Amino acid sequence: MRTLICVSQDQMGSGDTELGRKILATYLRKAVAIDGLDAIAFYNSGVRLLADGSPVLAELSMLAERGVDLLPCGTCVAHLGITLRVGAISDMDSIVQHMSSAQKVITLG
Repeated sequence: MRTLICVSQDQMGSGDTELGRKILATYLRKAVAIDGLDAIAFYNSGVRLLADGSPVLAELSMLAERGVDLLPCGTCVAHLGITLRVGAISDMDSIVQHMSSAQKVITLG
């Protein structure tokens, strides 16, 4: 099953930031078990997860090595002025295309 995960912030859930980052790291380590995980789209502050200082850089690198496409929004990357350490600049056309072809879309909030 073609699956896409959408990440719009640099933590999972709202409330305690440290806790949100810990559970996001755990989720990403376990995400390799998601059936047919093809891609993860990052937008808004979620693109920070692909840059220096990200608490989940190792997890995202592992997913990329296993063939998961990491799709950071180029407009978001430019607006926030970050340099990516993993993944390649994408655009909203590509993200929308992945969403429309996915059989399942998981949105983390």
